[in-house]
Amino acid sequence: MVSHQTVCMRRLGGDRHREVQFGRFLANERVTKEALIEGWSLRTRDAVAGRHVLAIQDTTEAKFATAPGRRRGLGKVKKGNTRGLLAHTMIAVDAASGACLGGVGGDIWTRGGNRRKPHSKRSQKDKESRRWAETAQAAKTTLSTAAMVTFVEDREGDIYQQWVEVPSQGFHLLVRAAQNRRVAGDRMLFDVAKQFPTGATRRVELAAKAGVPARSADLTIRFGPATLCRPKNMPARGVPATVELSLVEVTETNPPRGVEPVRWLLLTSHPVPDEAAAWQIVDWYLLRWVIEQLHRTLKRQGLQLEDSQVAEAERLIKLTAIAIHAAIKVIQLVQAREGNTGLPADFVFSEDEIATLEALRPALEGATALQKNPHTPGTLAAATWVIARLGGWDGYPSSRKPGPITLLRGLNDFASIHFGRRLRDVCMP
Repeated sequence: MVSHQTVCMRRLGGDRHREVQFGRFLANERVTKEALIEGWSLRTRDAVAGRHVLAIQDTTEAKFATAPGRRRGLGKVKKGNTRGLLAHTMIAVDAASGACLGGVGGDIWTRGGNRRKPHSKRSQKDKESRRWAETAQAAKTTLSTAAMVTFVEDREGDIYQQWVEVPSQGFHLLVRAAQNRRVAGDRMLFDVAKQFPTGATRRVELAAKAGVPARSADLTIRFGPATLCRPKNMPARGVPATVELSLVEVTETNPPRGVEPVRWLLLTSHPVPDEAAAWQIVDWYLLRWVIEQLHRTLKRQGLQLEDSQVAEAERLIKLTAIAIHAAIKVIQLVQAREGNTGLPADFVFSEDEIATLEALRPALEGATALQKNPHTPGTLAAATWVIARLGGWDGYPSSRKPGPITLLRGLNDFASIHFGRRLRDVCMP
């Protein structure tokens, strides 16, 4: 999937025999989504050792074409009669460099029929939102070697139970507030933020999102303590009445005409004693874009998961688990072009593929020092340099860094070259 940038089994297999093999793999009862999801983190455990890790999690929906007589076992997503599945994913990102260190965990599922009981009256274990706390708690084992872990989530993760359960020694939580909660002193959270002293203004680069291009924004910061109160409809047994947190608010001072101004209220279990610490919270939250990039790579701008014609929901769930693992590797490859992630080449490529990359390197290097691969052999950065050269990049440090399209072209060419190299010792009759 990484080399061919697709989940289409016909293209991945190359022939009917291999396509059937892939289909049988997905149909095999011994191949479970749980085991495939566990595979996301096999390399992550070592990669996070000694680092401050941002464990970023989010949910995305994958929509598939269905017809009244061919629902494929898929439940409803979005509004209307759209069918698909949901994937909840957590990735580990280095807090200092922004490098994606690998997958951590999550879940993939499809919804059943319509629920008759209102959301507010369901128990926590009967809500999809339980996955936020469950994924964070399970991740503590995988991330136990990290120096510190900060779970980073968007507004869907603003759940009081998480604030109670998730923060612990070495583990913090950072969530964009979604609800105007009650706070101590019989006040409301959003009103409390307005009472904090106004700090400095700083220009921040905002990543592109659906329908909105990347842009710069001048954000003004305020911060202070916030004591959340237990929701009135939550059973009191075993749940503390209050939780002590820090609140950081940033607002856009001069948004472009026709653009909704930025206003983020960020709740965190981290202490925020000064303005520098408040801006650090904002910087960590900005790294959420990595998981947004992962979801785009999984779907339209990469592996095109939603084009899959796999006929059954159970197999689509397994295919999605594999595709997420591949999308993580693609993100690591794109990031490695900067040469600052420090990841080894075997995070993405097999031993045989690394040998092919090394064999190609001399032919792609020029005569001058500026045209040599500047990265340490065996690193993902060195491998990415070769892939970029195959994709048409000129290799000069002064040139624009190779983008995803260039790397995609290089990956496609590399897949063919590596396949041909594997055939070099085949005896012909």
